[in-house]
Amino acid sequence: MKGYIRNIDSRRLMIMVIGNVFLGMGISIFKLSGMGNDPFSGMVMALADRVGMAYANFLIVLNLALFVIEFITGRKFIGAGTFVNAILLGYIATFFHNTWLNLFGEPELFWQRVIIVAIGVVVCSFGVSLYQTSDVGVAPYDSLSLIMRDNFPKVSYFWHRMFTDALCALICFLAGGIVGLGTLVSAFGLGPIIHFFDKHFTEKLLAKGRSNTANNNHNIA
Repeated sequence: MKGYIRNIDSRRLMIMVIGNVFLGMGISIFKLSGMGNDPFSGMVMALADRVGMAYANFLIVLNLALFVIEFITGRKFIGAGTFVNAILLGYIATFFHNTWLNLFGEPELFWQRVIIVAIGVVVCSFGVSLYQTSDVGVAPYDSLSLIMRDNFPKVSYFWHRMFTDALCALICFLAGGIVGLGTLVSAFGLGPIIHFFDKHFTEKLLAKGRSNTANNNHNIA
């Protein structure tokens, strides 16, 4: 297994972990809104309710199944981030959701729910930017569209991702989950905001880390 865990520096590892914390926080904010989560999280929550399991526990079981696919067909995408996301994300989201409920309770007014969705979009996008740009492994679900892209290169990544997200949204709906404003915003609105954070924050943060490492190596030499 060690051969599939990328050699990473501590800075990238820390950025990835922080990214997953913000991503879990964003998922919890979407759930608090009551207007739907991103398609995958919404599907997991709906299926977990159906089978009577806690969301975080069911997410690990599903990720284990998806990891088998990633291990067989997309080993190059496996890294430390794969396991942090697959194992811890559900518990992070659950912790923050319980925290929001204890602090604020459930929002009752429509405009409050819309504002919460807007906050969730920003927080989720920031988390995804940190987690993905750190480049230390891809979550089992996220790897599916990348694997499909590699096997069907004539179709752009956008459409592969849209297919997996649309399938998750359909399963969520059929399982009795919430497909609403949060789902639509997650499916269509995260991309541009993630790109904004990539360009104006995360890439600069990683570049600064590489620069500091190079200077330290130069000083040692």
